[in-house]
Amino acid sequence: MSDLSKRFINRELSWLEFNQRVLEEAIRQDRPLLERLKFLAITASNLDEFFMVRIGGLTVMKRASPRTRDLSGMTPNQQLSAIRKRVVAMMNEQYRILNQEILPGLAEVGICPIEKKNLSSSQVRSLELFYEEHVHPIITPLGVDPEQPELTSVPAMGVNLAVELRDSDDATRLVVIPVPDRLPRRVEVSEFDGRHAFVFIEDLIELFAETLFPDEEILGTAKFRVTRNGDIVVQEEDAIDLAGEMEEVLVARKFSETVRLEIARGCSRHLADQIKSLCRADASTVFRIDGPLDLSAMMDLAFLPNGEDLRDEPWPDQLPSALIDSRESMFTNIASNDIVLYHPYESFEPVLRLVEEAAADPDVVAIKQVLYRTAKNSRIIDALIKAAENGKHVTALVELKARFDEARNLDRAEELHRAGVQVVYGVQGLKTHAKITLVVRREDGRLARYCHFGTGNYNESTAKLYTDTSFLTCDPDFGADASLFFNCVTGRSRLLRFRKLVPAPTVMKKRLIQLIESEAARAKQGEPAKIIAKVNSLQDQEIIEALYAASKAGVEIKLNIRGICCLKPGRRAEAKNIQVVSYIDRYLEHARIFYFHQGGSPQVFISSADWMTRNLDKRVELMIPIEGQRPKARLIKILETFFNDNSQAFDLMPDGTSKRRSPAPGKPARRAQELTAKWIKRASKSAQSRDIQVLEPHKPS
Repeated sequence: MSDLSKRFINRELSWLEFNQRVLEEAIRQDRPLLERLKFLAITASNLDEFFMVRIGGLTVMKRASPRTRDLSGMTPNQQLSAIRKRVVAMMNEQYRILNQEILPGLAEVGICPIEKKNLSSSQVRSLELFYEEHVHPIITPLGVDPEQPELTSVPAMGVNLAVELRDSDDATRLVVIPVPDRLPRRVEVSEFDGRHAFVFIEDLIELFAETLFPDEEILGTAKFRVTRNGDIVVQEEDAIDLAGEMEEVLVARKFSETVRLEIARGCSRHLADQIKSLCRADASTVFRIDGPLDLSAMMDLAFLPNGEDLRDEPWPDQLPSALIDSRESMFTNIASNDIVLYHPYESFEPVLRLVEEAAADPDVVAIKQVLYRTAKNSRIIDALIKAAENGKHVTALVELKARFDEARNLDRAEELHRAGVQVVYGVQGLKTHAKITLVVRREDGRLARYCHFGTGNYNESTAKLYTDTSFLTCDPDFGADASLFFNCVTGRSRLLRFRKLVPAPTVMKKRLIQLIESEAARAKQGEPAKIIAKVNSLQDQEIIEALYAASKAGVEIKLNIRGICCLKPGRRAEAKNIQVVSYIDRYLEHARIFYFHQGGSPQVFISSADWMTRNLDKRVELMIPIEGQRPKARLIKILETFFNDNSQAFDLMPDGTSKRRSPAPGKPARRAQELTAKWIKRASKSAQSRDIQVLEPHKPS
């Protein structure tokens, strides 16, 4: 074992261990069936992105720099070999759970896919009518040139049907039928014992494939799915038109090299070889699949209407207790006190209201906002358009380099531009990942600035699924910093001289290391020293080294890391004071919160940034100090709750694996998300009771 491997965990294997923790939720038999299916779909979606980005990047690195070693000392080839072994085991587990537990369980309650051999003649006729009306007119078979199969463009990430044909002259050929994205993945089967029965769309096309080739014999069929390298980015230094260059990147991803080829079991070796040749896939990229392809599409089934009995009891979001009066405007509430919100336990509505009220308020003169990922039908976008139409100065920094949201962001940017919004396409050479909104309002002859800072995107859909923190303030120092931030990113100046905000890539890493070293210095003097951090990922070597040094000095370090963790815990002197937990539950943990004890005068921050090199050195990010005693105490309580969990938390082990916590004999279960939902609900009820006690008389007009 190398010195590096003793101190650091490989990033890719750490991520796969995170996905295994998600898979554990699908394995749990005490979870409702559709919840298990949801987690199974999430693991598949996660793997899709992992292959597109991480495997894509490693494949390129293997050719360009085969001897380069990562933080843990592994070469690209060693990583790819270890990843394949781990992924094969994970995929086998996915389909074991699906085929042996989830689908049989769903069948017992009347939800099941039907094989064509079990269809009655009347059901086949009904499906044939659906096929002829809704499917046949839009599918497009692609003939494959046997001399140049690589010229056939097989769409990435979709399910395809390979069909081997023989004509009357005994000549054979291969045809590929891509399943159109706009078709439903499931087609309901009518009158099947009163159950919600369905066939997968690819099985329906296979059932009636002969209608496409009336004069030929079908020798064999096979379903397959190809994943291509998505780690293709625009070369900004050569980009005259960034939007145009980004469109070229999106096209290039559709035809890039194959990094994974999934072929459904039952395919003959002869046909599989043809598919591999067609996709230019080598043996190391091929995976045989024992079930339906693209498990991520099962998410639709997990949210089947009328399936409430098979899902978790909902936790409705609460009216935030920090609002002074929920009936007043957001400007009145923010002016009364700084507001910290914890989503989705507390509604995202106040953030939406701030932008919507600003768009309509005649006293608002300007709105500036960074948009990284937005909802499909975004109220934020609608509000910014309305604001521009109302004559306000609106600036939107739309990050075109938000991976896999580039196409949507291109459309949104064009939509905003047409409405008169001043649109900026991010910053050259960096992704702008900061979550910030600035509203400038005329009040009593002066300009007041209202700010929102967050850890999550301006996306009202994911705000119901991801845990994130919002901070709303009209503090003049934060307002001045927000104005300076937007002037920097639109005016191409450096992110320096802020009063309170801590930006990346210029200052944040240096400031974090200073805070860590400050705790270490206090520990060496015999003072209490403590660090608690909640991030999605920890990978940056300088941060890890600083944490190791602080641990060795005696600082108590508690890390709540959802995904990648390259820091290796253990009994070594440099790690013995570090505790690492990961938490998986119904909400995706996404908030970033940092606590430094600082001699009993804690400094608490929220941030858009994880502790990764890409965030700290290669992105525009913000770290925001939370200064009020009540907001601080609230965030500290949130941090501590996860370390007291004994139901959904996992302890990270020295070998990179993780172990789920369980209650000690005779001790009650403590579930952090459930406890958080309960205490936030109590606080919200108390605040609503306070509102009711304020009596307002009706006055004559």
